[in-house]
Amino acid sequence: MAAAMGVGRFAYTPILPLMHTQAGMSPQLGSALATANYAGYLAGALAGIAVPTLARSRTALRLSLVLVTVTLAAMPFTRDGSIWFTLRLVAGAASALAFVVAANALITALRNRGQHLVGWGFGGVGAGIALSGALMLALHDGGTWRQAWWLAAALSLVLTIPAWHLPTGTTTATPAVKPRVVEGADHTIPRGYVPLLAAYSLEGIGYIIAGTFLVVAIDQSAPTWVGTSAWVLAGLAALPSAALWAALARRRSRPMLLTTALAVQAVGIALPALVGGVGAALASAALFGGTFLGIATLALAIGAQIGAPRAVAVLTAAYAAGQLAGPLLVTPLLHTGYHQALIAAAALVALAAVTAALIRPDQESKPS
Repeated sequence: MAAAMGVGRFAYTPILPLMHTQAGMSPQLGSALATANYAGYLAGALAGIAVPTLARSRTALRLSLVLVTVTLAAMPFTRDGSIWFTLRLVAGAASALAFVVAANALITALRNRGQHLVGWGFGGVGAGIALSGALMLALHDGGTWRQAWWLAAALSLVLTIPAWHLPTGTTTATPAVKPRVVEGADHTIPRGYVPLLAAYSLEGIGYIIAGTFLVVAIDQSAPTWVGTSAWVLAGLAALPSAALWAALARRRSRPMLLTTALAVQAVGIALPALVGGVGAALASAALFGGTFLGIATLALAIGAQIGAPRAVAVLTAAYAAGQLAGPLLVTPLLHTGYHQALIAAAALVALAAVTAALIRPDQESKPS
């Protein structure tokens, strides 16, 4: 999780300013590279659906981790935008496939050993974000964009080593409860799956708008060190968050917790636009980092509990589709800055919270 997602995917955010100032990359190209990564992520998630064996393949996991590291290391060897586009596309696909395999392994192997352990596994994403952000802070004075990519590749390689022998499993866990189906439907669709899928898709749109523009929005009204520092804080907040939300799920309904996490995230995303200043920026980062992994953990756990087929891959694909659409949807709002984009993102996440509230507690198994 830390290698493929925290570094392979999200190290781009703190490296982006160096790419603009030192490599001469235009804002348009920077946005295109982000879109390429999101498109690759969607492709990787869809591959996990089209070829179910990939979602539990150790070979696929290892190849994905190698591709992530290689694409990071290759970025400094060129200034060709088309090559950068291809590298970020491949990195996105590899990140998604690694995420699906790792998430399946966590949910399956640790199902009966406590959801908090699954949460700590997801927390690897936050650890990778914090570590890569800290490296970029160290390079803030005197470092180069090439050094930034090579440091990110080295960090990815170090994190890959302990992940190399992850037991991925070969069978799908038996659902804890018999799926409740929608009466009269032509196919067996677990009741509660449609609002879950809709809520998670909306979260994908709103979350990625914030994840793409939060730092630059903060930089509009705060000292230059605040944006990257807030990103590190988001990673630190994310590290324990999934475990904490999973622990809460032992006493509370997961749909209720999912609704709560989405509502809290909506507030966090809106803060820099509505309040501004250093305090609001840091609070926003803490609320954003403290919820986005918890939301993923809760949504995937609910999908598995209600018996949705290929829940991890399908929900990840829906989330990825939302991420691909997010920046495109708010592009018309960017001509006056980034605050309107954050307001739109907050509104979408708030709508996701309303949708998640439609998942009734009796449509999932009791928390384990």
